[in-house]
Amino acid sequence: MDGLGVAVVGFGWMGRVHAQAYARVPHHFPSVSPVRLVSVADDVPGRADEAARRYGFEESTRDWRSLVGDPRVGAVSITAPNFLHREIGSAFAAAGQHIWIEKPVGLSAADARAIVGDVQVAVGFNYRNAPAVEKARLLIAEGGIGDVTHARFRFLSDYAAHPDDALSWRFERARGGNGVLGDLGAHGVDLIRYLLGEIDSLVADTAIFIRERPRPTAATAGHERGRGEPGPVENDDYFGSLLRMASGARVILDCSRVAVGEQNSYGFEIHGTRGALFWDFRRMGELGIGTDTQFVGPSDGDFGAFQPGAGIPMGYDDLKVIEAARFLQSVAEGIPYGATLVDAIRAAEALDALEQSAVSGAWITLNP
Repeated sequence: MDGLGVAVVGFGWMGRVHAQAYARVPHHFPSVSPVRLVSVADDVPGRADEAARRYGFEESTRDWRSLVGDPRVGAVSITAPNFLHREIGSAFAAAGQHIWIEKPVGLSAADARAIVGDVQVAVGFNYRNAPAVEKARLLIAEGGIGDVTHARFRFLSDYAAHPDDALSWRFERARGGNGVLGDLGAHGVDLIRYLLGEIDSLVADTAIFIRERPRPTAATAGHERGRGEPGPVENDDYFGSLLRMASGARVILDCSRVAVGEQNSYGFEIHGTRGALFWDFRRMGELGIGTDTQFVGPSDGDFGAFQPGAGIPMGYDDLKVIEAARFLQSVAEGIPYGATLVDAIRAAEALDALEQSAVSGAWITLNP
């Protein structure tokens, strides 16, 4: 059969999102060649089998290692938990198989740097794909708001606000890393870099507000209630930070996974010497420009691949379709499109520095 063979490793919610994105690419980006869904891997009994039946994979397996070097598999989506990213990513990269991997690409910058190979690596920083965000970037680059002076970025959510949410891998240091820093902070740092350039230095504060959670009694997918004995939360629920940009701009980045009432409240306010920009993920198709609000339309970013006119909303999954299309285009042309491993490494370096600053209380300067 024709078409690039792809596999998905890890089939929780994000694995499903990747599988659906691959299937939708030909609908929105007909110039990008369709793929074959060769295999899905997940070690939870029955999960991969069900995914294969539901999404049309040719086969399923509980052992992702069986796919390393498989000549049928030219590219792999890695949507497993964070602590597995380094092992899985480095194995497939060394075998010459292209990678679409979810952020934060491991538990540290060292994990991200360990993924080495002559392959294309796309990273799941999906918020940069929103047409309004791409329009904002263009306006900033063209001097539309003058020189950026200061900005506020927020990634606030309540997905972990209930104290009875299960103590899944996300809340463990060894498997979930630095908690909200890697989960939401990675997106925040990438969006800041994408719009405003490199970070010069930063200072941060962190906190764990829910210190115990019930252990899960079965495999979890997403955020589910626990039923077992309580155990300690080992990584952070919240962080706040001040950033000095290489341009001289100042930025506040505020992230929480336990912000009651804040359901995916992600966005930014960017102020310049001649104007300002405002964006809220929950109103994805709108961009505030000064005192005006504009709807993005077919001429902005990839909006035209989805809708024919301004004011028709796009959704989260559409951003992942854009991401999939750019990844497949990268593989076909040998040229990176979208967020890359370099972006993941730079974000991870900032996250490592944020964690270090929270411990020391000092400003940390990042390497250029």
